[in-house]
Amino acid sequence: MVMLESLKTLLPRKVSTAPTDLETHGKDESYPVRHPPLAVVFAESPTDIQTTLAWAREHHLPVIPFGAGTSIEGHVIPQVRAISLDVSRMNRVLEVQPQDFMAVVEPGLTRKALNEALKGTGLFFPVDPGADASLGGMAATNASGTTTVRYGGMRHNVLALQVVLANGQVLELGRGVRKTSAGYNLKDLFIGSEGTLGIITRLTLKLHPIPEHIHTLRVFFDDLSDTAQAAYAVMASGLPVARLELVDEVGIRAINHYLGRSYPEKPALFVEFHSSTKEALEAESSMALGLMQETGAISIDTARTQEERNAQWEARHQAYWALVNLFPGKEYLSTDTAVPISRMPDLVEYSSRLLREMGLTGNILGHVGDGNFHTLVVCEPGDPRGEVFSERLVEHTLALGGTCTGEHGVGLRKKKYLSKEHGPALDWMRQIKQLFDPQNLLNPGKIFD
Repeated sequence: MVMLESLKTLLPRKVSTAPTDLETHGKDESYPVRHPPLAVVFAESPTDIQTTLAWAREHHLPVIPFGAGTSIEGHVIPQVRAISLDVSRMNRVLEVQPQDFMAVVEPGLTRKALNEALKGTGLFFPVDPGADASLGGMAATNASGTTTVRYGGMRHNVLALQVVLANGQVLELGRGVRKTSAGYNLKDLFIGSEGTLGIITRLTLKLHPIPEHIHTLRVFFDDLSDTAQAAYAVMASGLPVARLELVDEVGIRAINHYLGRSYPEKPALFVEFHSSTKEALEAESSMALGLMQETGAISIDTARTQEERNAQWEARHQAYWALVNLFPGKEYLSTDTAVPISRMPDLVEYSSRLLREMGLTGNILGHVGDGNFHTLVVCEPGDPRGEVFSERLVEHTLALGGTCTGEHGVGLRKKKYLSKEHGPALDWMRQIKQLFDPQNLLNPGKIFD
């Protein structure tokens, strides 16, 4: 198209219409619908982003921000003719300030690359969603993960942002300090906005000391309800757990098959404690073990070396792909809900019962220390029951005072629940979108229509 030639002239060697690039940028990890963009811009600087947005305003074409493509709710999939704005080449660590426990990075840098760059500083960035996602994308979806129960998600660990608005203006949001009371908190408005308000071009991140002592456990139960109750007992005790993950027996079986492990095929809690002293670590983990044994634990395995710990968390992070591998040729619907921590056992029980009642194969796993877990439903292609299950689960979650998404974000799939969850506040979200993006150029059709 002629107009794409003008974009290529503005950004030499940074615009692709190659079929492979278009296909890659028209899908995410698991959303079933695919829709390739007209072109992909591989931005290398904020100026490239401003140039792309100026061209998009002139031609009235939407722009979809793209990091690593690891989202699963359709966040990066165009709904209309659009340009995919890929920031993966903006992947530098701009500054590390160990004395202030901070790092300044570009949005295309992945979390693993950041922690690799931090080696030797005694610090690490804790937000761990499993996938090696881009840090800009993690901020855009307010990602979290296995360590969130101790260290918080992205909103807790982003101190400042630089963003480019749809009109090309550059905003500096937040400051490199641990707290501020200076005006409206616009920085947090952009965290979780899924690329609908502006393009993140720089992040100032909070770093944490690497713990001196780590204790990692796998605790197995006969019953899924006992597993969830044990997780709640640990959280209710106030113990400073660093990771508390539930994996049901289907997930354990899939992990054993996919990774060649020999874990007992029973519901399990994967647990980890971090501490600065050996004595505190032993006392805390001993108390947690006592609570779990009182709640029905039948066996306990300890990961005693760094290699064993890495293997355990690799198993947790590979659980999704292990499940996909266990059921080849099927369709998968992964839904993510969160409730107040005291209601988490109720929701786990409801989810398990609903799967049985509907005759569905599924898996329950997730960050139960946060009251958040994921249910993966396995269906034959075209079977509508997966979507019906998701709707019923979300309805029950909202009735318990929870949210339709704890960490995946809204994207395309969860839009229909926002009115019930937010009520009149949803209209104010629409007005905020209109204020920042009056032409509706930034990721249109996501969060709301």
